[in-house]
Amino acid sequence: MSSAVIESDSATVGAMTSPFDSLSFTTGPSMPNRLMLAPLTNRQSHADGTLSDEEFTWLTARARGGFGLTMTCAAHVQAVGQGFPGQLGVFDDRHVAGLTRLAAALNDTGTVSYLQLHHAGNRAPAELVGQPVSASDDPSTGARAFTGAEVEGAIADFVAGAVRAQQAGFHGVELHGAHGYLIAQFLSPEVNQRTDEWGGSLANRSRFLFDIVKGVRAAAPGLALAVRLSPERFGMRTEEVVDVFGRLVDAGVELIDMSLWDYQRVLPDGPFEGRSLLDIFTGLERGSVRLGVAGKIHDPSDVQFVLDQGVDVAVLGRVGILHHDYPRRLAAEGEGFVPRRPPVAPEVLADEFVSPAFIDYLNTQFKGFVAS
Repeated sequence: MSSAVIESDSATVGAMTSPFDSLSFTTGPSMPNRLMLAPLTNRQSHADGTLSDEEFTWLTARARGGFGLTMTCAAHVQAVGQGFPGQLGVFDDRHVAGLTRLAAALNDTGTVSYLQLHHAGNRAPAELVGQPVSASDDPSTGARAFTGAEVEGAIADFVAGAVRAQQAGFHGVELHGAHGYLIAQFLSPEVNQRTDEWGGSLANRSRFLFDIVKGVRAAAPGLALAVRLSPERFGMRTEEVVDVFGRLVDAGVELIDMSLWDYQRVLPDGPFEGRSLLDIFTGLERGSVRLGVAGKIHDPSDVQFVLDQGVDVAVLGRVGILHHDYPRRLAAEGEGFVPRRPPVAPEVLADEFVSPAFIDYLNTQFKGFVAS
């Protein structure tokens, strides 16, 4: 293993979890530390979904910077599932060569490499895909409902994307079931108005996700499998996400990646009123399944806090844009490391291997991130 990824020899039994303790999975290599790069939209790939040099540089810089698990941006599994311009693709065999180049370079650093599998559903821009498709008709976006055969086809395309990822050499894949994209559209009782076997009860609404899980396991044995969930927004009900979490544990996925928006958030109402999302999901039985958490984890104290609460993996998003070498800096400086905060100058981002296209996206979509 390359020394690029920061790691410790082993965890001390009974001691406080360190960000630099290793972490094993039931399938695939161990993470050399507990820091994961979140899957981040960046609009850097080519129009046809093939890997660009900018995307390659952005991700490999984070792997060299010490992240224990490097997750790609969302890669769409159907052309009609494209969610944004310049999105990485995994829906065609022509994507495999670039993905193979990327996986090899990531793996050479000692990081664990995952490709995120994605379908935007009704969030796919019509100017990119024509008419978008979703679990149900959606007049607000112009999306039409999948036919039953198209549901089966979408499941098959998620599985085919996983097979391509394995062929390319990635250690694992993550199913993007969060943030209101297609898997979440099936899960949502507000969005999913189907009356067939894919709608109605939670068991039916979650069938789409679990059939993908089964399909990936059958078609790509030896490939680690993660699922990203968000516990609210976009029509999601926290109590139902808790149920889905338990069933994913029973299904034996390697990692459940909870996107909490804010790890300190306390629910103001509902069945879990007054409880923090972090407390809810760290309190669930999960056996050998690992729990990752994202949501405004920025400073070293944030990382240590979520690990102390029982989280296995601290998932870093925006601060991973600001510091390609966050793990190295944290290892060298400890709690004295003070990560920069927005707004930051474009020149600073360029020094962090963020391309002009990515900087433009940050400037237009995240007001105040890029200094004017």
